[in-house]
Order: sequence, then C-alpha cells, then structure tokens
Amino acid sequence: MDSLPDAIVQYILSHFNNARDVAVCNCVSKRWKESLPYLKSLYFPRNSFDGYSGNDSPDEVVWKMLSSIVCLEELVVYSPFTSSGLASWLSLVHSSLKYLELRMDNITDYQACVDSPSKLDCISAAKNLESLKLWGVLMANPPKWDVFKNLESLEIVGARLEDPALSAALRACPNLTNLVLLGCEGVRSFSVELPYLEQCKLDFYGLGNCSLSLTCPKIELLEVQGCSWIRVRETTCLRKLLIANNAGRVYMVDFGKLSALESLSMRGVQWCWDAISKMLEWSSEVKHLYMKVEFTGDLESLLPFPEVDFVEFFNSHPKLQKFDIHGAMFAALCQKNSLKNIEESFVIPCLEEVVVQVRSPLNAEQKMSTLESLLKYGKNLKTMVIRILQMKSNHSSTDDFFDEICRLRFMNRKIVRIE
Repeated sequence: MDSLPDAIVQYILSHFNNARDVAVCNCVSKRWKESLPYLKSLYFPRNSFDGYSGNDSPDEVVWKMLSSIVCLEELVVYSPFTSSGLASWLSLVHSSLKYLELRMDNITDYQACVDSPSKLDCISAAKNLESLKLWGVLMANPPKWDVFKNLESLEIVGARLEDPALSAALRACPNLTNLVLLGCEGVRSFSVELPYLEQCKLDFYGLGNCSLSLTCPKIELLEVQGCSWIRVRETTCLRKLLIANNAGRVYMVDFGKLSALESLSMRGVQWCWDAISKMLEWSSEVKHLYMKVEFTGDLESLLPFPEVDFVEFFNSHPKLQKFDIHGAMFAALCQKNSLKNIEESFVIPCLEEVVVQVRSPLNAEQKMSTLESLLKYGKNLKTMVIRILQMKSNHSSTDDFFDEICRLRFMNRKIVRIE
C-alpha cells in the first residue's frame, strides 16, 4: 500500500463501509486517515458499541465520523441511537444522502413516538433520499415529513401502524416505484394512490381482515398477505400477483382485466368461491398458476370446492406453462364428471410442469385419472412432481393408492417424480 499513489489508496479505502473497519483504518496511519472523507457508505452494525468505554456517547461518535466525510451517499444504522443523535447526523449529510436504513427499535415505545421531534420526524431533513428502509417502527401519529421528491423506494419491516399515519407517510412519497410493508400490524383499511409505483409487497399481521384499495396504473408486481377485501382497478401492466391470507378469509377481490398477468398465486385457508372463480376468469393469460387454498364457503362454514371441469379449465388458460395445484383445487378437478367425454382433439398446448400435492387416498380412482389425463393431453409436459404429504390412513386403500402412483411413476419415469 505504501507504494501506491494517494488516489489509488483513497479509492480502495473508500469501499470500506463497516464503521469498525473504518475506525481501525484511521489508526493505521495519517495517510489512511486522510482517506476517510472519501467514503460513500457507512454501516453501523448492531454490536458497533459493544464493549465501548470512551467518554463520548455513541451518538457523538457517529457524529464525529460523519463530520469527516465530504459526500456520504449511504448510511445504515442498526446500533441504538436517539432522536437528537439522528437529527444531528442528518444535519451533516442531508444534502448528499441517497440511501438511509435505520433500526428504529421503538415499536413498543409509545412515548418515543409522541416526543417531538420523534425519530420519524427527524428523517424529513434528508430531503434528497432515493431509498428509505426502517425496521421496528411505531407509527401511531402522522410523521412530520415534507415531500420526498426523489424517494423511489420505501421499505418498512416490523411495524405497528395506524391508518391515518401510514396514509400521511405515503402522501409524502408521491414518486415511489417500490413499496414494501412487511410484518405490519394495526392496519385496518389501506388505500394506495401512487402513479409511478411498479412493485408493491404488503404483509399485514393480525386477524387477516384488512381492506386494500390500490390505484397504481404502472403496477407490475403485487404481493398481498392478510387482506379480506382487495380492489385494484388499473391492472394493464400487472405481471405477477400473489394474494394470501393465512389468518382470515378472502371475501372479495375486484381487479380489472389481467391481460398482462404471467404469474398468479392464491394461498390461504379459506376463500369465497366467488373470489376464486373471478380470479381464474380474469387471469386467462397466466403462465404460472399456484393454488393452495384449503376451503371455500362464506362466513364460518368451511366447504370443499365445487367441481371444476378439466377441459374447460385448461381451455380457459391456454398459455399455462407451470401449474402448482394443492388440496381442494386438485380434488375439484378430480370429480367424476370432469373427465367425461373428452374429445380426442383436446390438448393442453403449453403446459410444461405440474406440481401436485396429494394428502388423502379418497377418490383415488378419480385422482389417478386426472394425473393420467395431464400426462396424456399435456403434449409438452416435461415434469410432473407428485408430493405425498401427511397421508394418514390405516386402510389398505392408502397402500393401493400409493402403489398406483408408483406404477404411474414407473410408466413415465422421464417425467414423473415422487416427493
């Protein structure tokens, strides 16, 4: 290193970002210390101040490091900090900072939320942010944010939110293209109106009874967990859609024509059949379909799926390439009437991969007929995975059914695989 020009040394050391590594480099030589102002990124891990015994507080240590940097673009802080400390840091780097990630650690501290200014309020100083990621947030009151005109990505992980506070936060970020809310609780009714949003992942923790309204004409990817009522009217660009509700029920879905949709995933314990049938109708152009819904039925009643006609289903989804089918949907395709009177000219033109989950030997004959029909009419089928999951029965029918599956595997060994 001693033989390298100053510019090369500065370039190498500018790629250090761990605060502890930077502190060690400062102690090596004056030449190395003089490279500190050229850092672009600085990261303070959770244990940054473990064993620290200096006179300055952790907030002051961070402030001193930041004050030596000319043009910091990225700041990540997982170590504990105060609102006054955060305010002092951002007063130094607000003009150049583009990426900010903070572990807030105040999800259960209501007093910290109402203190003025709160940690959330302090973030408003970084007006040029392009990406903001927050962990462990309590957002009981609307944050005092001005408009973040350059902010394109907002991620909040592990949060307790109130509807008005969340709505106010989103209004301050009108140009978002990426929105991620994971492990968030407290949300009851949520409306998103963001004209440039392209990717949106929402995971609401709790009873699974949230309502969602989305008006985002450029949305391409949407993942929603924990909502019972979902309305997304502008869907011309939507290519990937996942709807899940592991705690509650999906009662209503309202989408426009999903003409660009390539991947659809429906998961949960119970969906109303009207919601399922509408999603299948709107997604006629889909290429990958994943269905793992156990029951249908309204309110408290848990009902099996009604019969789904095998031929009609695949004729309605001519571009389907990969089909992951679990539980109730597989049983619905295996009804006796579903496979009657199939014309010889019928084909499943694009299907290449099928994943079937089998949990019960009931209606074994119909299930085997359905599996055989997928092999017969799927002219381009390359892989069929049959997953035997928690099949419990002392009856001999279980062994007979498994023997039939093994026979199918033996007869189609290049395609069929048992897991």
